[in-house]
Amino acid sequence: MDKKVRTRFAPSPTGKMHVGNLRTALYAYLIAKHEDGDFLLRIEDTDQERIVEGAIEIIYRTLEKTGLIHDEGPDKDKGFGPYVQSDRQKSGIYLEYAKQLVAKGEAYYCFCTKERLESLKSDSDKEMDIFKYDKHCLGLSKDVVEANLAAGMPYVIRQDIPLEGTTSFTDEIYGTITVDNSELDDMVLIKSDGFPTYNFANVVDDHLMGITHVVRGNEYLSSTPKYNRLYDAFGWDYPIYIHCPLITNEEHQKLSKRSGHSSYEDLLEQGFLTEAVVNFVALLGWGPETNQEMFTLTELIKNFNYKHMGKAPAVFDITKLKWMNSEYIKAMEEDKFFEIAKPYIEKVINKPYDLKIISELVKTRIDVMVDIPELVEFFNELPEYSIDIYTHKKMKTTAESSLETLRNELELLEKQEDWSIDALHNLILGYAEQNGLKNGFVLWPLRTAVSGKPTSPAGAFEIMDVLGKEESLYRIRKGIEKLS
Repeated sequence: MDKKVRTRFAPSPTGKMHVGNLRTALYAYLIAKHEDGDFLLRIEDTDQERIVEGAIEIIYRTLEKTGLIHDEGPDKDKGFGPYVQSDRQKSGIYLEYAKQLVAKGEAYYCFCTKERLESLKSDSDKEMDIFKYDKHCLGLSKDVVEANLAAGMPYVIRQDIPLEGTTSFTDEIYGTITVDNSELDDMVLIKSDGFPTYNFANVVDDHLMGITHVVRGNEYLSSTPKYNRLYDAFGWDYPIYIHCPLITNEEHQKLSKRSGHSSYEDLLEQGFLTEAVVNFVALLGWGPETNQEMFTLTELIKNFNYKHMGKAPAVFDITKLKWMNSEYIKAMEEDKFFEIAKPYIEKVINKPYDLKIISELVKTRIDVMVDIPELVEFFNELPEYSIDIYTHKKMKTTAESSLETLRNELELLEKQEDWSIDALHNLILGYAEQNGLKNGFVLWPLRTAVSGKPTSPAGAFEIMDVLGKEESLYRIRKGIEKLS
């Protein structure tokens, strides 16, 4: 019988969640849920110096908002905990397993000073070579090692990689990769502070937690041979490896924090919807069997197959994300959209207008929520504008014709009692028909006068409906004054 699929998301609490980390979490979640398996959250805080206060809360908040609900984790112990590596380290578990490797001849104590290691690195830099530890401490006798330990000398425990031969591993995306052992370094397993390195802890924890599929970025491809040597040394089964392709910006450089949209929180601040971000991130390296692009999380679970992931770098196309976000906005229920849009509208509008109507006017006009304030601020106050706007080639309007049109419209509107959109529509278009004028010819000056903008999220009647009679007439008179 096949094992139950178990995947994990194992972030380090070092700040905002990078898009690459979100994709790793998403793919791990989808792989597990597609097979009715378990999705685990494990906090990898072995690098204590890089921990950022509040970062663990960001991890929890992001997973909750995106719907990637973990089955096990620090807050849901199902018998495989603790799920925080610093808590696991306190029990001595990593040192215990490292000592097992020392006893098997697969690892050794290293007492080299920081100064000696810096000297080795300096020498390797001069030769333009990758730094590799020179196995200086591998040959220390058992007596010398025990004497050094008894004397309290600082040490690390290193993996012993043979100088001869090769190591192979198979990745589901990149196939079988073989590396010469001479290219591999004797990586540190236990640091001098007693903490395990990420490379060692994740192997031990993945095995003890029964992880069947390991999903991570392709920057870990080069470390995987060393992981497999650890699995072999312990006599453990390998997990299934799934390395995700690199994510780049539009210039095909690695997506960095400087891009301004490299983290999930950056994207939220820029007005993107969570559902659109999740949908977009799912397509950064994976493609469905059909041409479908819009997926709910439920649809992703059903359709996701990691066999259809690619090797080529995935381009983070912000233009495509904006398009996708606008499609999600258009499809959203009016009440839900208003709930999200209201704070953006209230940033620039403090008059007693019907904000729900304003939100309905902008819903199909925006790509991201932060577009809203600039689009609607003219409702609050008529902006300063140039009379050049009144001249429109297609509408065949000029400043002079607009002045005459506005004067005639003002006379009609001052007498108008019913200020509904339909009534205003009938009144103004009736005036156009009676005088043999094109609709655009009479509407362009009116919309310009009440909005003060070359473009607006709505037509003249919708704007006047929101503004009300008094404010609308004030703005038309202001337009006449400008044109005079």
